[in-house]
Amino acid sequence: MTYPGQRDRAELPIGRQVARWRVRRRMTQQVFADRLGKSKSWVDKVERGVRALDRYSVIQEIAEVLHLDPAILLGPRRPPPSTATGLDGVDAVRTALARYHRPRPRAVPGDQVERHLTYAWLTYQHAHYAQLLRSLPALLDAAHGAPALLVPAYRITASVLVKLGEADLAWLAADRAVTAAEADPTRTGTATIAVAQALRALGRDRLALTACVAAADTTTDDAVRGMLLVQAGLAAAGSGDRRNADDLLDHAADLAERRLVDDDPHHSCFGPTAVLLAIALAALTLGDTEEAIHRHERAIRRVDWPQLPAEHRAAHLIDVARAYLQTGNLAAAGQTLLDADIIAPAEVRYRPYARTVIAEIARSGPAAAGVTRLAAIVGLTR
Repeated sequence: MTYPGQRDRAELPIGRQVARWRVRRRMTQQVFADRLGKSKSWVDKVERGVRALDRYSVIQEIAEVLHLDPAILLGPRRPPPSTATGLDGVDAVRTALARYHRPRPRAVPGDQVERHLTYAWLTYQHAHYAQLLRSLPALLDAAHGAPALLVPAYRITASVLVKLGEADLAWLAADRAVTAAEADPTRTGTATIAVAQALRALGRDRLALTACVAAADTTTDDAVRGMLLVQAGLAAAGSGDRRNADDLLDHAADLAERRLVDDDPHHSCFGPTAVLLAIALAALTLGDTEEAIHRHERAIRRVDWPQLPAEHRAAHLIDVARAYLQTGNLAAAGQTLLDADIIAPAEVRYRPYARTVIAEIARSGPAAAGVTRLAAIVGLTR
């Protein structure tokens, strides 16, 4: 049954709907923020549409505080079923993670497992997610026979699951990585990077911030420490804590500029350009859209921009496409999205977040032919 005005409310921007329901529940912005574990500034930006609600887990939390079904807030914005472009293999990874009592693993030489891991990281960095998912169950089983390699095996599992919108499962894998680290500061630090990514995807930014700061204080590896500071800065931005976000990311930038070693044994991708991309994302998260675009334009002019992994560059461009869209530059938003699709098609076509950005660009006005084609490929249009 449709009540008078219900259709009109469903067509309001989601931030405006949140504001209406908050007022109806007789909550101030501060009370609402406290119940969500967010800042008042975060709530204000959501309600004004400055900050996008692009995580379903956060929408669920908001709906719970407002005593609503999330579908009421989503309305016609509800994303189409992801099965149209879903990747086979997540269920097999879930089954592998559920094997608490494993049979004694077949002895696999440690160097062979290490080669398997190296190949898995290359597959991830080139955004070949379907191929990586198929290989992960066997990799996890083999790594149990080489305990020193369990941390990176669980970490790469968590990383790809975050990409594919399986944040709860990613958190489980990341937590296993921390356990397998056995209090070694560097291995714990690399595992905590995965924990932070999963927690941020779940909307638990404050927990991610606490975990990263604690791990950064104990590790002596500059690259790992730097990426922990980056994750901490992004988590601070996610909770609306501008001052902490700026301080942590500035610290990471100083560390990146002073770092002289180019090798990356922990697959951190830490360096000046990676930090600059994180600063751009933090600015976008905090509602500073023009600053985010300015930082982006600086980053892509750097000589080491092309050296970043394809998945990293494409993921960043998806964020920037949203930034351009927020400034009303539909042409730049569409072109940036298409650039991301050229660099790493799977990053654009299989990530739920990317599908949301494609949908927003496609419905914001006449889209470029390439964007229309992309929307059709991922099942957003028929």
